[in-house]
Amino acid sequence: MISQNRAARTIAAFLAAVVPALVLGACTSSPTGSNAEVRLTGAGATFPNPIYQKWFSEYNKAHPNLKFDYQSIGSGGGIRQVSEGTVDFGGSDAPMKDEDLKAAKGEILHIPTVLGADVITYNLSAVSTELKLTPETVAGIFLGSIKKWNDPQIASSNPGVNLPASDITVIHRSDGSGTTFVFTDYLSKVSPEWKEKVGAGPSVNWPAGNGAKGNEGVMGQVKQTPNSIGYVELIYAEQNKLPYASVRNAAGEFVRPALESITAAAASVAGQIPADLRVSITNAPGASAYPISSFTYLLVYKEQADQAKGKALVDFLWWAIHDGEQMAKDLLYAPLPQEVVKKAEQKIDSITHQGKPLRAS
Repeated sequence: MISQNRAARTIAAFLAAVVPALVLGACTSSPTGSNAEVRLTGAGATFPNPIYQKWFSEYNKAHPNLKFDYQSIGSGGGIRQVSEGTVDFGGSDAPMKDEDLKAAKGEILHIPTVLGADVITYNLSAVSTELKLTPETVAGIFLGSIKKWNDPQIASSNPGVNLPASDITVIHRSDGSGTTFVFTDYLSKVSPEWKEKVGAGPSVNWPAGNGAKGNEGVMGQVKQTPNSIGYVELIYAEQNKLPYASVRNAAGEFVRPALESITAAAASVAGQIPADLRVSITNAPGASAYPISSFTYLLVYKEQADQAKGKALVDFLWWAIHDGEQMAKDLLYAPLPQEVVKKAEQKIDSITHQGKPLRAS
């Protein structure tokens, strides 16, 4: 009896020591298990934020254990944070510069997601018709050399429009911004004076106007300020029901920003897109191309340090450039052309963990 009791106590002690360890191991040994929560953090462009939030919400319905946290802080912030490795992905409308890529903690890939456009929106209560603006006029306004709404350069493109003699209040971005990069990249192509005095970049020294943070900030300032003008992504002007101008393109046509004219801009340069997908499509040559159009990108490391996060990110990216594209038009973004989708697929397929591809073929 004594030996039986001793044996029972020995077995009980063994089970008490071993079973919890086995249970803990079962819970932690498979970080990619279907019940394990994965959280992906991102930061960057405000330009695509409306569609990114829609994508995160829709994707989460089918993948409830995957959580997204994307901070809409501007493309400059997105590039900085992904380069420093403080987020899992960055968002940018401006392709990263060579020197920024070299300074990053590893090879960063550019995954195009959708196409959008900077529109020139304005607050003119006395004008009910849509304005037409030439490249020279746009540059002159933002350089500060065109100061009045009834300036002859504006009037010549808008015959019959009763333009006020009011001062023009320019509103521009105050933060590092891909929207600003797209706008100043365009101005640098169409205005030698702008290129020489200001140049292109996510942040520039503005020669005129007042700054506001984010597309939301610029839109809010234009909406609240009579006789003002600013540049925002198309959806922000639409949501706030403010007018936006048609702009004369490289072919000499005044073109209204719309899904079709944004797609036309991408299509006109499709054969010139480089292997790394970093490309500018402002001032595109097509007759129906809206001239201030742009791709926007998600920036991700080719080699993923965390297998579970890397797999979740790769699967989401694949979904985004296929299923997610179907949601683009409803939010006033143009979906990627098929030839660009194919190039993006190759980039996603190249993402690895410890040198092994993360996406199952």
